[in-house]
Amino acid sequence: MKFGVIALLISYSVVAQQEKDTLGVDEKEVVETFVTYEDAIEEAEIAKIDSLWIENLYRASLSDSLFENLKPIEDDRFVNEDLPTDTLKYRLERLNEKTPFHIEYNIELERIIKSYLKYRKKYYPQMMARAEYYFPFFEEQLAQYEIPLEIKYLAIVESALKPRAKSRVGATGLWQFMYQTGKMFDLKVSSYVDERQDPVKSTKAACKYLEQLYHSFNDWDLALAAYNSGPGNVSKAIRRSGNRTNYWNIRPFLPKETADYLPAFYATMYIFEYAKEHQIYTEQPRIHKFEVDSIQVKQLLTFQQINDMVGTDIEMLEFLNPSYKLNIVPYVKGRNYKLALPLKDALAFVDNEDKVYEYATLQANEREKPLPQYFEMSQRISYRVKSGDYLGLIADRHGVYVRDLKKWNNLKSTNLKVGQRLTIYPKRLNYTVAKPQPVKKLTKVEVPKKGTKTYHTVVNGDNLWDISKKYNVTVTAVRSWNNLWGSNNLKLGNQLVIYKM
Repeated sequence: MKFGVIALLISYSVVAQQEKDTLGVDEKEVVETFVTYEDAIEEAEIAKIDSLWIENLYRASLSDSLFENLKPIEDDRFVNEDLPTDTLKYRLERLNEKTPFHIEYNIELERIIKSYLKYRKKYYPQMMARAEYYFPFFEEQLAQYEIPLEIKYLAIVESALKPRAKSRVGATGLWQFMYQTGKMFDLKVSSYVDERQDPVKSTKAACKYLEQLYHSFNDWDLALAAYNSGPGNVSKAIRRSGNRTNYWNIRPFLPKETADYLPAFYATMYIFEYAKEHQIYTEQPRIHKFEVDSIQVKQLLTFQQINDMVGTDIEMLEFLNPSYKLNIVPYVKGRNYKLALPLKDALAFVDNEDKVYEYATLQANEREKPLPQYFEMSQRISYRVKSGDYLGLIADRHGVYVRDLKKWNNLKSTNLKVGQRLTIYPKRLNYTVAKPQPVKKLTKVEVPKKGTKTYHTVVNGDNLWDISKKYNVTVTAVRSWNNLWGSNNLKLGNQLVIYKM
């Protein structure tokens, strides 16, 4: 037992030293405290969790381009916003009465709230519209885990309520889980699926993690700080502050981004709770949770095939099914992959289910080659290269891929000689490896360029649907003005032309 205690102490010391070296903290800054056996157990457990954050001590969500619109401005101490200090104090007191957080007025919090109201006000109506859809998911899980419902505002600070949001260090989803942390809370990532982007599963994981953090610190403010920078950093800040446990007292000893993190959460909570008082009103939500139903798929389907057969917009499919990375709903025996659809489309899918799968199978058969091992030797053919032949032409003629022609004939290049013999296994519709790809191409529609010309800079998480709604135009119009017919993909930093009436 004594050896076990020593091992725990050494283990924690190594992790703490690694963190100290990473942060560049001078040893003299650390307040030395006596560590008991019970403390060692608790510290070792914290260190175990915190070790997942060593490579990237904190995720710096607020520093990413995605959150530039929410980041408080450093030099705006004297913001002239129509919010008297006495009014703000009164409203913060009312918030404090109904939450377990320690929401107290201070000059720094006032500065951040007024900064958001003056410079970021235009972004809130769109986020409030997304909140109409996501908050019911959050509240259901938070209530189940007996976590304060106000934690739902944390997802706004983390991701601006964009489930496919990614930080520059790889944190992903509404709750911005790093890969290893997500794995610890059973969020699976594969070639097709990233459950960190799943609204329900990622919220459950966030609840479990926040529950652990709260039990470690017995304080929700500190739990949120630990969610951002890791429990080890919060524990060190407590020691460096002389064992104080109020967030505002340990704030000077936290990493800078974590020092801004809780005030950003408070400011966001305040603005959502007092939106009407500041003439902030939500945009029309794209869809509500009660207007959506889920279907368990029976074979692999692409979003394009669903669009072809049921009519659901690709952008809507992406919004309702953000965890499918390639816009493909996979089918794996023993796994429960579901497709979320608007109610009317879900009914249409069920009514035409056989036709949907038949269409998907037909596309798979048309696009995929038979593998040579499925053929008798007599079913292969020997083709003699003629003048004017090239691999692409021969492949098209026999319904196979160029890469397969090269493999079957051990070709190192695409060069052919007249008279050369090629072995070919012609396509058979009965033998396929079903991995369908989208085949439907968008029909080009020219939309007149009328109105005031403006520009939209693409940021992380943008999609054509959100952009079109922001400027009250159609997706087709945005495609037409910017020649975006080949793909739904948008490149960060690109400027899109928009004509506003």
